[in-house]
Amino acid sequence: MTLEQKIGQFFFPAVFINDTEENIQATEKMIREHHIGGLTFFHSRASAATNYESKKPIVFNDDSYGQLKDLIVRYQKSASIPLLMSIDAEWGLAMRVEKTPQYPFAITLGALPESESILVYDVGKQIGLDLKSAGIHYNLAPLADINNNPNNPVIGYRSFGENKEKVARFATEYLKGMNEVGVLGCLKHFPGHGNTNVDSHLGLPILEESLEELMANELYPFIEGIKQDVDSIMIGHLAVPALNDGKNTSATLSKAVIEDLLRNQLNYNGLVISDALNMHSVSKLYDTKGELEWEAFNAGNDVLCFAENVSEGIQEILKNATPERIEASYNRIMNCKKKVGLLDSKSKTEYQLDFKTASLLNKKIAQKSITTIKNYNHKKLLLEASKNHNLGILSLYKNAENIFSTTIKNSIEAQSFSLENGDAITSFNFSKINENTDTLIIALFVPKAKPMQNFEIEDAILELLANLFETKKCILCLFGNPYALQVIPNLKKATGIIQVYQDFNEFQETAAQLLLNNIVTTGRLPVALQNI
Repeated sequence: MTLEQKIGQFFFPAVFINDTEENIQATEKMIREHHIGGLTFFHSRASAATNYESKKPIVFNDDSYGQLKDLIVRYQKSASIPLLMSIDAEWGLAMRVEKTPQYPFAITLGALPESESILVYDVGKQIGLDLKSAGIHYNLAPLADINNNPNNPVIGYRSFGENKEKVARFATEYLKGMNEVGVLGCLKHFPGHGNTNVDSHLGLPILEESLEELMANELYPFIEGIKQDVDSIMIGHLAVPALNDGKNTSATLSKAVIEDLLRNQLNYNGLVISDALNMHSVSKLYDTKGELEWEAFNAGNDVLCFAENVSEGIQEILKNATPERIEASYNRIMNCKKKVGLLDSKSKTEYQLDFKTASLLNKKIAQKSITTIKNYNHKKLLLEASKNHNLGILSLYKNAENIFSTTIKNSIEAQSFSLENGDAITSFNFSKINENTDTLIIALFVPKAKPMQNFEIEDAILELLANLFETKKCILCLFGNPYALQVIPNLKKATGIIQVYQDFNEFQETAAQLLLNNIVTTGRLPVALQNI
């Protein structure tokens, strides 16, 4: 290959599963003309990177998985060297693709006891098999970020928690699971995106820590991953002034971060990939097309993810880079392709999505991760209230026929109530609750995993909860991000609190059985909570 063709291997532009035929053909042409090294898949243009916080409607498509498989076949036929297909699948293909197995968020896995780390390995393995069934061999996951800032708008539930040793252990177990089935992994977002309060899709987060402080905490999981020969490390769009002579230079564009710290000080010689180059924290820095791509490569990135100016970027790198640097990055990319068998002409094994195994795994994780925060002998309380015809189940943000509620009602007598949104309060007949119940199981299905606007729990719902905790014996079961507990008023007056993390059917059923049988839970909160 010529140097120009080798440079093409550095580019992993974004492609969209649900796209127009015109755009698909344009991608095929780009693959043929520029010899790009890989692609990064997103569900649709409306849901990708900087667009996902916008008001653009996301149109769901039950056949996205089939379209993904077909597109991969088409794109591979256009390539002279097999493409390394990548995707963000932190909690499985379901992060990007409908009707595919979904696994728990990292924060849920972080609630597992360390003795159950094999379950994290199993998640990595199953996600790897799901990816291979579609033709993908590179998962841009897991996060090695330590989430020690409850106001972080973009990491939070995607991190294994705030304990550096546990984050490192679980991240490497997840990687080992994927590697076991021939899928590459990626630790992100170097040098650590956890202790920030800005979304790097939209702005530039700044880490104020010194190098010594970073080495003691944020960098620890990455260092442990390097010891385990992690396939790749993604550089985050975040500034670390202490490493850049006081300047707010994004790590993605910083030789001090990539070359000096990651390569030379931490002795990492694996693949380095940029975070998406369309993200506003870096994409708006340069007016000339191709300049951003060159600066990212010059800083030390081997792979330019979501590069939007492929042709111009190739020419800028060709004009400015040394042949030695081009060869080094090219060899790292080819080694990764070789590792996953892309350069092997032998017939490939066919894989299928395995929903049954995914469900069984989710059930095991539910049984080990659900966390009792406050216990008042739930079984005794519920049985007495049921016997006296005073037990109610109030479901918030789901209808009354959810798995959790019906599982309890199948075992003991209870009245079901539900409010699917805050507006429903105005027409709700509260006399039924007030007259017929003195004990309530409240199932709060938190609307959003991100903390903006109180996780989208409406003020009317929060006021209702505050009042119920004052007036009744309430056992709160929170299905969602545990940080949501911090926005609930009067929580200390709740009789019991169970943190369930996910709203999967397996988690709902398990939570109900735990309550009914007063089973001792083994999960532990992976983050510190205030006022609980």
